[in-house]
Amino acid sequence: MRCSSRDRADTLISFNEASAILRDVAKPLEETQVPIGDAAGLRLARPVEAKIDAPRFDVSAMDGYAVRDADLSGPITVAGKSYAGSQTLLRISEGQAVRIFTGAPVPQGADRVLVQEIVEERGDRLEIVGDYGEARHMRARGSDFREGETLLEAGTRLGPRQLLAAAAADSAMVWAWRAPRVAILATGDELVAPGSAEERPGALPDSITLALAGMARAYGATIVGSEIAPDDPGQIEALAAQLLARCDVLVTVGGASVGERDFATRSIAGLDFRTLFAKVAMRPGKPVWCAQGENSGSYVLGLPGNPTSALVTARLFLAPLMTALAGGRYDEVLAWRELELTGDLPAPGPREHFGRGALRDGKAQPFANQQSGAQALLAKADLLLRQTGGSGGLSAGQSIQALDF
Repeated sequence: MRCSSRDRADTLISFNEASAILRDVAKPLEETQVPIGDAAGLRLARPVEAKIDAPRFDVSAMDGYAVRDADLSGPITVAGKSYAGSQTLLRISEGQAVRIFTGAPVPQGADRVLVQEIVEERGDRLEIVGDYGEARHMRARGSDFREGETLLEAGTRLGPRQLLAAAAADSAMVWAWRAPRVAILATGDELVAPGSAEERPGALPDSITLALAGMARAYGATIVGSEIAPDDPGQIEALAAQLLARCDVLVTVGGASVGERDFATRSIAGLDFRTLFAKVAMRPGKPVWCAQGENSGSYVLGLPGNPTSALVTARLFLAPLMTALAGGRYDEVLAWRELELTGDLPAPGPREHFGRGALRDGKAQPFANQQSGAQALLAKADLLLRQTGGSGGLSAGQSIQALDF
């Protein structure tokens, strides 16, 4: 693996420096025109503008009768019906009313809709039997939005509410950034698929692959493959090459440290990649590294083998990388906020520490067990708590930077 002009492969850098490097290179993938039915989760590359007015004409907000104000004191004759979807716009004259249903076009000449609960039909005559008040129960043409109005800005992620607005704008297609394709390669002789570890002494269930896949999807990616590789350089390199052929980001787990059997970094070194960073001064996650293809532009993000360390570093690097490639801003998912601690935290040591905790009544509850091997607590952890390297301990009542985990 060739290094960039600066020898990043041997340099221990800060979390902020590593983030700046990745932020600088991570750009949205190509924009593409997508049927709106396939656009859920994507980010808009271009704005969505309304093709029609909404409503397209004055419509009734209730079931009832469309009438003229001038006729409320005199005899009224029911002259027709108006349904939602009607293509013929009726007109009422003096002394007339039209039976109307919610969403139906209001006849020309009508001033209000009388709700059906306060009127009675007697033959073809309409009698008002209740108080109609000030409400007119009509929605004016274009009162929601007008033709040509921008309803969704570029960069908007299309969730259910945004898809509703795009469809209401009469958009069959939208311009969106392509979702990043992610593949995951977990390494280790000890790893087996969940459900089969009990069958083999010394085996461990691969708990991280499904977690990483879920996180990547949550931040806009699609998963195109996942493999478990033994601690064999040749097999790791072969599987990495196969996965890289069909993904934008290959996430490797394990084999990134300096142990006797840490092969992932060395195995991918033969491929056409340059190191962006390695060895970040953080705990957990010091071995995290990232490289980019010289020609393909694809990425390899190497995470530590410990599942807790891998998930923490994925939240700090994979989540913003996915967001940026999918058309968002790198930093929008790194929204640190100040929270009050409910308990004490010891000094972090020389490296920046990202501890686990939980949000309780608007405050940060730090976990007593901050061991990187603790997996059960991850189910309850919804915060990362950030302490600057070399700083002192913190006490309950003091504030700390927190990130939704």
